[in-house]
Amino acid sequence: MSHSPLCIRKAAVLGAGVMGAQIAAHLVNAGVPTLLFDLPAKDGDKNGIVTRAIQNLAKLSPAPLADKTRALAITPANYDDHLDHLRDCDLVIEAIAERMDLKLALYKRIDPYLYDYAVIASNTSGLSIHALAQALPPRLRPRFSGIHFFNPPRYMHLVELIPGQETDRAVLTGLEAFLTTTLGKGVVYARDTPNFIGNRIGIFSLLATMHHTQAFGLEFDLVDALTGPAIGRPKSATYRTADVVGLDTLAHVVETMADTLSNDPWHAYFQSPAWLSALIAKGSFGQKTGTGVYTKRGKDILVLDLSKQDYAASNAKPSDEVAAILAIKNPVERFDKLRASNDPQAQFLWAIFRDLFHYSAYHLAEIAQTARDVDLAIRWGYGWKLGPFETWQTAGWTQIATWIAQDIAAGKAMRTVPLPDWVSKVDGVHHAHGSYSPRSGKDEPRSAHPVYQRQLFPDALIGEKFDTGTTLWENAGIRLWLLGDDDVGILSFKTKMNTVNDVVLDGIQHAIDYAERNLKALVIWQTGEAFSAGADLKSILSFARAGEMDRLHRMIWNFQQTSMRIKYSLVPVVAAMRGLVLGGGCEFQMHCARTVAALESYIGLVEAGVGLLPAGGGLKEIVVRAAQQAADGDVFPQIKRLFEVVAQAKLSGNALEAKRLGLLHEDAVIVFNSFELLHVAKKVAAAMAESGYRPPLPANDITVAGDVGAATLKMMLVNLREGRFISEHDEHIASRVADTLCGGAVERGSQVDEAWLLALELKHFFELVQMPKTQERIQHMLTTGKPLRN
Repeated sequence: MSHSPLCIRKAAVLGAGVMGAQIAAHLVNAGVPTLLFDLPAKDGDKNGIVTRAIQNLAKLSPAPLADKTRALAITPANYDDHLDHLRDCDLVIEAIAERMDLKLALYKRIDPYLYDYAVIASNTSGLSIHALAQALPPRLRPRFSGIHFFNPPRYMHLVELIPGQETDRAVLTGLEAFLTTTLGKGVVYARDTPNFIGNRIGIFSLLATMHHTQAFGLEFDLVDALTGPAIGRPKSATYRTADVVGLDTLAHVVETMADTLSNDPWHAYFQSPAWLSALIAKGSFGQKTGTGVYTKRGKDILVLDLSKQDYAASNAKPSDEVAAILAIKNPVERFDKLRASNDPQAQFLWAIFRDLFHYSAYHLAEIAQTARDVDLAIRWGYGWKLGPFETWQTAGWTQIATWIAQDIAAGKAMRTVPLPDWVSKVDGVHHAHGSYSPRSGKDEPRSAHPVYQRQLFPDALIGEKFDTGTTLWENAGIRLWLLGDDDVGILSFKTKMNTVNDVVLDGIQHAIDYAERNLKALVIWQTGEAFSAGADLKSILSFARAGEMDRLHRMIWNFQQTSMRIKYSLVPVVAAMRGLVLGGGCEFQMHCARTVAALESYIGLVEAGVGLLPAGGGLKEIVVRAAQQAADGDVFPQIKRLFEVVAQAKLSGNALEAKRLGLLHEDAVIVFNSFELLHVAKKVAAAMAESGYRPPLPANDITVAGDVGAATLKMMLVNLREGRFISEHDEHIASRVADTLCGGAVERGSQVDEAWLLALELKHFFELVQMPKTQERIQHMLTTGKPLRN
């Protein structure tokens, strides 16, 4: 029997520093029991270093653990006592300090304990994989590679996979599938060159921006105002990003580039600016020490002012001319105006793009197989909306190339090396059939690895097109469509943030009618990053203010009928969710036959935050489930737990937490890679249909906690209000939630039906929506996007 190239039951991470501990956390998030190793502590418990690192995971934000109890699946270990435990590990990831001598010494030490089929990897951010492999015996070199996670590992989509010269192709294929499906990552193959792809291009971009900041005499906060969302990059832009990464860490990466890239034509720029070295010398490392380029004094954010050698108020904004240029939607016109402008801010922006494009094109053949690898690495590892080649292509490939060549000839670019010949032979690097490879001289398609057949809509690059299926029926609110020939319909909303209005409600009901006649199952799935932001608050507020209560009553009643139509559909309706799942969106998934949720799903019945209560059947469904789960007939403990979740408008931090909060059914399927969500949901829906699916029998005997239960919950609220933890209006909303969840004015242990509970939801919703304080809350949410506690 041949041994499977990759079968991972248990993993080990060597090094319990920031990255090592967080990689271990994400492995256990995905259900992989993990040993976490570090040096033995000099005093007390020999596992002390690792134990503290595991405890620290609970304090980090954003949270590395999707569920804090998963920390129990990380076993602390030290190199003196536990190396023999490595014999059970199928995957060993080394994540110690970025020093070749330390890594090589550790490999020699662990070698006798690694079994022949173990997969070994280094999380190095830039050291040579070939050089590291030489410390391993020949038997293990085919199973060694670089696996470079980006920080924080749970949230950053990118993992760079770096083969060594002897790495077995089957091992890489297995690792790619494991990283993609089990850990939910976007894998990019990088060549074994210093800093690989993400940091080679990303750190160069940072250094070029720092160089031009000085050259154009701009302030740090102005550069951040210019290089953040205004150009499709994260809010942390340039200098805030440096503070978050750690100025000492950044300086170390730059030093590594200087040491390892002596032949790079841009080598002279691989050095920390004087101000950066001065901050590090003072122990100002950025966010982790509280002071870096930025610092906080009281509530004020201050920025380093080099001319004053002190911190000053941060309030820089782009000039009117540059703000107007950046507001131009057409990228060709935007770049044309940037290059033509005499405004120093515009010239700065053109310069940082020009030098980034120049550097990326010059090094593409050396660091990656295709332009796709570079663009996805920068998108997934740095959070840019478009990678460098995509940005160049959208701005007009040939025109931009001409301008870059002119600037090189005029001595304006950072370096005088010419653009590579291939640049003038293509009209762009991304097309429908593939992305350009300078090595092969042609466009190469996406990977044929079977794992990508699970991604029906992968992260698309400029110029890429994927099959968007066949429309079966649509109205202004929804589209019902088919992808493939499995007879599983897909229902997608068309509204902004996939909010729910009358047209959506009518569309869902029509789609279910259609599915019952013509299809075997239905999946509710959205193309955007949010499943649904819930009911259309704008319509609700306008109806309430205009006194159109009949219209509003019809809308909410229709919402309830739609939820019930989903629940009692003759074909299984499966919710496929990722991103925000708020209010009515959460209520719909509660009524579905099954839910498939991406790990990064943020789920909540958050209506209390806008002065309302859930009235699309969500509270009713909580009561139904509590009654089904109450073994001894006492529903109150379950109701109390869910009451707190709803009354506090709690939003889950992920799908695992949503299960714990009771917002997601215990049998919900959790998918780690959101690009695989639709594939899995279609398979789940088809399997339910194949097993002879029937909807649940009507729930006519729902045991409720009654007036005694409601009184107990309301007493809790009185105490909270007297302690000033909640406002009077909070108490008012929560009392109505309590009344509905306990079944209204009936005796404890009474049995009611679903219609009774829906009527309670409707009654309380209507009384709340007419209150001025609720209308203030809705208006505040619509205006600011934040809840008002009035």
